[in-house]
Amino acid sequence: MTIAEGVDPGEQLLRLHLMGGPWINQSLYVAASLGIADQLDAEPVPISYLAKACQANEDALFRFCRALAGLGVLKAHSGRAFSLTELGRALRSDVPNTLRWGIMLHGGETFRSWSDVLHTVRTGKPAFDHTFGTPFFDYLATHPEYNDIFHRTMGVTDRPPEVLGDYDFARSRVVADIGGGIGTLLATVLRAHPHLRGILQDLPEALRGAGENLTAYGVADRCEIVGASFFDSLPEGADTFVLSRVLHNWGDEQAVTLLTGVRDRIADGGRLLVVDHLLPDADGFHPALLADLQMLVVLGGKDRTEGELRALLAAAGFAVTAQWDGPVGTSPRVDSMIEAVPVVR
Repeated sequence: MTIAEGVDPGEQLLRLHLMGGPWINQSLYVAASLGIADQLDAEPVPISYLAKACQANEDALFRFCRALAGLGVLKAHSGRAFSLTELGRALRSDVPNTLRWGIMLHGGETFRSWSDVLHTVRTGKPAFDHTFGTPFFDYLATHPEYNDIFHRTMGVTDRPPEVLGDYDFARSRVVADIGGGIGTLLATVLRAHPHLRGILQDLPEALRGAGENLTAYGVADRCEIVGASFFDSLPEGADTFVLSRVLHNWGDEQAVTLLTGVRDRIADGGRLLVVDHLLPDADGFHPALLADLQMLVVLGGKDRTEGELRALLAAAGFAVTAQWDGPVGTSPRVDSMIEAVPVVR
């Protein structure tokens, strides 16, 4: 990020600090947690009604809504009333790909762990573990409400990556989606390829709703559901394994352990598909750099460059055979997909 011409560097850094501080993030968290967008539409709603509906203090809520209007999420009207903008509609619970649950996820416990960020910088270990005394996924298992928010978020982001649509599954017979959540990716693949059978594996709490989801896609009779940690066991008999947005949850050592386990389970002639967000190799700012910090502070994971991901695969005994890249842009959520096969030893 370069210094704007004619702007004092200290002033520009102050602006960056203010825009990147907790104020915007937590204002959105307030809107998401209280369901403000669900109470609003195009017509102005008085703050008195909104405060009662959201069980909030009227004056405090007015000041947050005023700030959200300044950000373009709401529109302010005379008489202390507000309506919803097109930008704000992305916070409604009933819109496709809503951001409500993700903002609640990252504004809650994960946000609190950032107050302990120096622990991560000094030790290289997740601040979340230090703040809450337990790793993130273990915390989810014992906190049902936050676990529900997490899996609602994953249900939104669980949509299949665009790069997967370019893949030819004609050679496959059994596809195992490891860490596949409620199974939207696998269900999409099975519905598009009637000859396939599937195996969906994730932690039991991550699979809640998977049966209903697979049934809704009409593929439940062709899919086995396995509730188990992929570090404890992996299914046998699959010739195509998929790890979609999984490896970035883990540091290099754990990622190699998982990949090695997959290599040992792939049927003869089988393949691995790894879908993940790749960090840009170019210098300069990209939102993915901040997403990488979130993975570090909360999970101890990391987003990787193409070279780093290929090195992981090689360390686990895989050879890369093909790669598909999503469109280059400013979104931190652009996926790439790598196909790899076990190296004969």
